[in-house]
Amino acid sequence: MGTLHGAAMSRLFLLLLCLPLVACGDTDSKKQVMETADHAPEQPTGPVEKTDAEWKQELTPEQYAILRKASTEAPNGKVYEEFKNQGAGTYYCAACGAELFSSKEKFDSHCGWPSFYDPANAKNVKTSVDYKMGYARTEVLCAVCGGHLGHVFKGEGFDTPTDQRYCINGTVLKFVPAGESPAGKKSE
Repeated sequence: MGTLHGAAMSRLFLLLLCLPLVACGDTDSKKQVMETADHAPEQPTGPVEKTDAEWKQELTPEQYAILRKASTEAPNGKVYEEFKNQGAGTYYCAACGAELFSSKEKFDSHCGWPSFYDPANAKNVKTSVDYKMGYARTEVLCAVCGGHLGHVFKGEGFDTPTDQRYCINGTVLKFVPAGESPAGKKSE
């Protein structure tokens, strides 16, 4: 058997690190979908704070598990296939509607989850270090509602402008195709 070098070894290592994340999730991959809307949601003007009961009522069980309990969707599921086939557009937080990512910054990292190399609207994305797997990882959160989105990894050798991979749970994103305005009318 040959040896792996450089970027291939790095990607294999990261895949092995991500596999335990699936065990953390209590979601059913058959139910997971990424919402698609025909118009952009109204942008929050401040922090969105709700009780746990309100979040449970407003979110699907899968979204609640990921956004509020930091669970993870299964890799390579239906939501990942949807993501790979989506054209130009914008991705919003499924909980509060805050703009998070743009298709301009998305790429297929072949990790099984939606990947972006940079947030489209950095003011709505924040990071925090978590130790839930026994080592430091950089968690990605919605800065508006505090919902868990995924993790960001750096220095993996991807041919992107930032060499970062925002590995995001697609179930907690809402996709709005390009050409739609906040009022739901086609932009010119």
